[in-house]
Amino acid sequence: MHIQAHTIAEIYKMAQLYGMRRRCQSRAFSVVRSMLSCSFGRVETHQVELRPRAWILHRPIIGLHTMIGGEGPLSYAHNSSYQRGIIDVAKPIIEDEITKKFDISQLSSNSVWIADFGCSTGHNSFLAMQIITKAIHHKFQLERLISQIPDFYVFFNDQVTNDFNTLFRSLPLERHYQAIGLPGNYHARLLPKASLHFAFSSWSLQWLSQVPKAAADSNSPAWNKGRVDYVGARQEVYDAYSSQYANDIQTFLEARAEELVSGGLMALLVPAVPTKHEDSNTSYKNPTDLPLIGSCLLDMAKKGRLSEAKIDSFNIPAYYTFPEELKAIIERNGSYSIERMEIFDNPGKYAMTNARVRASIYRAVFEELLTDNFGGEIIDELFDTYRQKLEASPALLPPENDK
Repeated sequence: MHIQAHTIAEIYKMAQLYGMRRRCQSRAFSVVRSMLSCSFGRVETHQVELRPRAWILHRPIIGLHTMIGGEGPLSYAHNSSYQRGIIDVAKPIIEDEITKKFDISQLSSNSVWIADFGCSTGHNSFLAMQIITKAIHHKFQLERLISQIPDFYVFFNDQVTNDFNTLFRSLPLERHYQAIGLPGNYHARLLPKASLHFAFSSWSLQWLSQVPKAAADSNSPAWNKGRVDYVGARQEVYDAYSSQYANDIQTFLEARAEELVSGGLMALLVPAVPTKHEDSNTSYKNPTDLPLIGSCLLDMAKKGRLSEAKIDSFNIPAYYTFPEELKAIIERNGSYSIERMEIFDNPGKYAMTNARVRASIYRAVFEELLTDNFGGEIIDELFDTYRQKLEASPALLPPENDK
């Protein structure tokens, strides 16, 4: 059975803000309704003793895919305005939920720990951390507790191969927090138990920890021969990706449940499609960026620039969920209550209406992954072909495609 192909418009139509609170046993109460995501909730008091070993809790990393580092013209720092737009839209929601649900009376010390899981080189992360720290600071002002405003510690997490040097060189001078690098796999524990007050992740959870094994197995019904993603592929391929995504989100939630204080908050900004569509005759008829990259690779294989066998062995480890699916995964986990879910569009000023701009944004995201699998010598030609295909198909570039 073939699932329908999603269009660029629908793949990036929405970023979903999931507000949740961690649910766990409390010493002060029988059960504390807690929160995770855009999160906004009551924080139970815990005394945390920090020991050196707490900083090496991460397990071996399965995937090492990171964005292009540095601050050059091809870097993620200069080609991630689209992702920044989602944070701009989420800003009033995050501020509102912190004002309503961040319970400062339950803080057990004079420090607040905040973490961004999937920070890349930091430029968009700095904006999010500014929003969160200012909102908590404002909450203390509203409670007339200005003299008790805590110290803020922000942990910037990404893979060990991430360009943390650029991140720390770019830190805002006027920030009101201490910055700590936290390299490691966010699908595993990274921080001490019950130490984290606010967890955040934006535009990161679509990445899988690994390619579904069945999709790369030539003896499996889910073998994804001749394709590099699940969009428009056989149902078995889609199911393999969906299953891998569910497993990865579960491990992410379990790790954060260990780290968050009772009632700690989390905001997740997740790129998604509007709904699951299995009938290829109803919608999603235009190719998305993922199949478009695959199409460019196949064109290069026909020219002898790379082998089709190499394409057959390669799959992009990314999956775009839909609201009902992610909600079900969170509810099955049992550690969180979903406090707020919002679906919103990216502002038009961030839309990728220019083929050259779009190619640069996707190159910043995918270059290292593609280089690892096909070699760096094909990259210029690949994304030049990608740009040409976009220019030859104006239907792929209308503003509504980037919501």
